[in-house]
Amino acid sequence: MTLRTVVLGAGYSGLTAAKLAARWTDTEVTLINASDRFVERVRLHQLAAGQRLRDLPLRDLLKGTGVELVVDRVTEIDAAERTVRLERASQAAGYDILIYALGSQADLDSVPGVAEHAYSVIEPDRALRLRERVGEAEVIAVVGGGLTGIEAATELAETHPGLRVKLVTGGVLGGSLSERGRRYLRRTFHRLGIDVRESVRVAEVRADGLLLEGGEHIGADTVVWTTGFRVPHLAREAGFAVDGHGRMIVDETLRSTSHPEVYGIGDAAAIHRPDGQELRMACATGLPTAQQAVRALADRLSGREPRPLHFRYFNQCISLGRRDGLIQFVNADDSPRATVLTGRTAALYKEAIVRSTIIVQRHPVIPAGM
Repeated sequence: MTLRTVVLGAGYSGLTAAKLAARWTDTEVTLINASDRFVERVRLHQLAAGQRLRDLPLRDLLKGTGVELVVDRVTEIDAAERTVRLERASQAAGYDILIYALGSQADLDSVPGVAEHAYSVIEPDRALRLRERVGEAEVIAVVGGGLTGIEAATELAETHPGLRVKLVTGGVLGGSLSERGRRYLRRTFHRLGIDVRESVRVAEVRADGLLLEGGEHIGADTVVWTTGFRVPHLAREAGFAVDGHGRMIVDETLRSTSHPEVYGIGDAAAIHRPDGQELRMACATGLPTAQQAVRALADRLSGREPRPLHFRYFNQCISLGRRDGLIQFVNADDSPRATVLTGRTAALYKEAIVRSTIIVQRHPVIPAGM
């Protein structure tokens, strides 16, 4: 009897895993995703700024692979019965092997008023709503000084030069960068006219801006929330071992520590390097770990001992609008090196990396990394 592999989620990790499972194993592979389109999540700040993104139907990306696509929303996983219940289907989907790749979402409940008043660039529909709003906005406050916040703020400021953009962060702007990288980032923000408030915490989001802890008000007619992520509750509710954030706990081969027939990849899994360092949520980790998880699965099915995860960081790629960028080269543990690449060359470098993620989706055996 042929084994059934079900992959949940068709983001960067899930789509790669489904195609590799179809190629490297003798199992029947089903990919379940709520949308029939592949989302280039690393480009959603461009969508919010008013640019058009290419249309990527999943059926086109899966053509000729033998993977069955089911467009539906997962509502429950029954680990005992090894079934997945769906929103619209009358029957549950059974599995022998489950690859859990449901990703992450913006955390819009961590601070009062975010869900009611803030916009996001984490999901396509939210990015489109922000794009519609930008045309009427005069002052935009971007909350969050991570890579998503930096890219959103610079994209909006470059595309809409008459718009006043503010960035508010609880840390230091570009805190993960080298000193040279931080200096370049500050010069770029100054050139684009972006105001920066560092080391402050938002207590509430209101229709007219932000209320900080301590009572200070930062005025803005539009707020973009880019800080904080959460994962679906499905793994916890199914009884899989999860960490305090609800991310699936996996071993050195990306297999669930509580359910050996389940593998966890991407943002929804707590993945660690051999030295114990937890990998950050990023496309840069999702693609290569998906490849390694399916390789481990294929090895087990063939009676071979799978190799443990091998992963190292290489760089952080940051777009600063369409004509500028910052590439921070890093050590294996993601700590910054002194070396950076900036300007137009960095922008072209970042664009090549982003385009390569689609090449990997079309040809998933190509080594991936960002």
